[in-house]
Amino acid sequence: MGSKGENKPLLANSNADNSRPEKEITRYRSLEHSNGTGTKQKINHSITYTWTHMNVYTRNGKSQNLYDSLTSCCSGGLKNKTERKQLLNNVSGSARPGELLALMGSSGAGKTTLLNSLTFRSDHNVMESGVRSINGVPVNSKLLTAVSAYVQQHDLFIGTLTVREHLIFQAMVRMDRHIPYEKRMARVEDVIQELSLSKCQNTIIGVTGRIKGLSGGEMKRLSFASEVLTDPSLMFCDEPTSGLDSYMAQNVISVLKSMASKGKTIICTIHQPSSEVYSMFDKILLLASGRTAFLGAPSDAIEFFKTLGVSCPKNHNPADFFIQLLAIVPSQELCSYETIDTVCEAYESSKYKSNMIEHQKQLSAATKSTLDCWGLSGLENVSSPYKASWMEQFSAVFWRSWLSVKKEPALTKIRLIQTMLVAALISFIFFNQHLDQDGVMNINGALFMCISNMTFQNVLAVINVFCSELPVFMREHHNGMYRTDVYFLSKTLAEVPIFLVLPILFTSIMYYIVGLNPKFTHFLVAALFITLVSMVAVSFGYFVSCASGSISVALSVGPTIVIPFLLFGGYFLNVGSIPYYFRWLSVFSWFKYANEGLQINQWADIDYIQCNRVNTTCPRTGHAVLESNSFLESNLTMDIVSLFLLIIVFRFMAFLSLLARTTRK
Repeated sequence: MGSKGENKPLLANSNADNSRPEKEITRYRSLEHSNGTGTKQKINHSITYTWTHMNVYTRNGKSQNLYDSLTSCCSGGLKNKTERKQLLNNVSGSARPGELLALMGSSGAGKTTLLNSLTFRSDHNVMESGVRSINGVPVNSKLLTAVSAYVQQHDLFIGTLTVREHLIFQAMVRMDRHIPYEKRMARVEDVIQELSLSKCQNTIIGVTGRIKGLSGGEMKRLSFASEVLTDPSLMFCDEPTSGLDSYMAQNVISVLKSMASKGKTIICTIHQPSSEVYSMFDKILLLASGRTAFLGAPSDAIEFFKTLGVSCPKNHNPADFFIQLLAIVPSQELCSYETIDTVCEAYESSKYKSNMIEHQKQLSAATKSTLDCWGLSGLENVSSPYKASWMEQFSAVFWRSWLSVKKEPALTKIRLIQTMLVAALISFIFFNQHLDQDGVMNINGALFMCISNMTFQNVLAVINVFCSELPVFMREHHNGMYRTDVYFLSKTLAEVPIFLVLPILFTSIMYYIVGLNPKFTHFLVAALFITLVSMVAVSFGYFVSCASGSISVALSVGPTIVIPFLLFGGYFLNVGSIPYYFRWLSVFSWFKYANEGLQINQWADIDYIQCNRVNTTCPRTGHAVLESNSFLESNLTMDIVSLFLLIIVFRFMAFLSLLARTTRK
């Protein structure tokens, strides 16, 4: 097998054992138990993480949804329904304390699939088998989450917070509930210093395309800082150098190398490292078509491939050489698969594989006392994965949500200006209306315009802000930081003030300029109805956002659903003329309740309306106006109650949608 794979390599039968001696670093530090006992004692926190016979399958190479399943059945593709594509094939390996292990391979080799499997984060459409163990003891996802950290490829933050504020929040929800506040803040200071974040600790994180903030390298270091706050002994990193230049990539890997030198076990995936980055790895695991091609030290990898008849050229990046050698070359698939088979079979019979298996057997001899010394032996039976209590979670999440609302320009300054401009526009268009037949139509139009403006303004604002934070919530909830109900309650309460102030400001500007009922009690009732409409629209926006999950879908669905409710509002279609088969839908129309309530408030005590044209039908009193629209004066209280009920119903539906989304994940 040459560089083009023309000759099949021969396996060497005997080689001198030059493998690196087993390096186990045991750290003893005075730390508090993660089980919350608060007692200080020397605890062995070194982790050797092993995985044995990992196999991962998926249907037809992709996840099937309901549409795919139905079309497959209708087209008679029942055979395809049972086919499986194997993504990982009998992969075994280990990562030891004090070592930085890199999972490498070409695109589609199975790097991310293996990392997801090792961290119990595989897609629900994927079937997997195999054993994952800590120090020889099999573990489940709950135990692994308690002792490990996972730095994902894409950095997700609340961009309006500063670095320090973000880390304080992380410390409040991720560190054990029995650790005092002073020690949490001290840990935040230590992490800021360790990861060189001192210069940017008071800098806003930033939002791509909207708010300028941290650089790519600083953001990646902040991701590491968020995970190392709890000082985990095992870390997983998915493509930590993705999107960074060569200098920043080297800087990030040097941070990981520094962490590993302190005794941590670190596993990362990396696509195509530079030669400088490659030299920092203690071990590499080469994957090819879901199989293990090599696991060992970088220097041993060069020797291993040399025994197969292929040598890495001098002054050539070994990582590039291995990836190109094990890649599936288009139009040369057969030759590429033969090369991969040769390399993988050679590794299976090599000393590197036998040494790794022997090490796993030694670890498997350990008993459950290994977990006892961690204070985690009962974790399998723990019902709650959260470190903080419900009240601590609520306090921290509410604090962050309030900071986000205060610093979010789209939710404060822009909406404040928007409200004032629209109120001024309506005021000038409907300026100083009189109580005549023209004024009746104009005033009713102004009232309905107020309802429509409050609806669309708030629905669109909630969709834009809430949907953008959903990915952050999903990730943090999956990491066991806080409960779904805590997030939903904190988010909604933090935004209440801004959604109360704006409708009151809107009503104050336009009410007397338009010439509505001048009595102050009527102004208060009008302000109440417009505020309730605002809150219903916000609740509906929450529901659409939680049910849709993405801004594009929510913006497409939200206004479309609002239109039927708007038609049943009593302005375009008389309430008494709604077809009986649509009456049930009009029950959910806040336009109807608000329009009826505002018109009752405006016309109920008007005894005289001037009629200056004799050939037109003119309502002589306010009661006649209400009667022509099929509104009843006695319904005022019921309209207020109905709006309150709609607020509760839509928010409850939004919470159920969010809960269902987290359950699916």
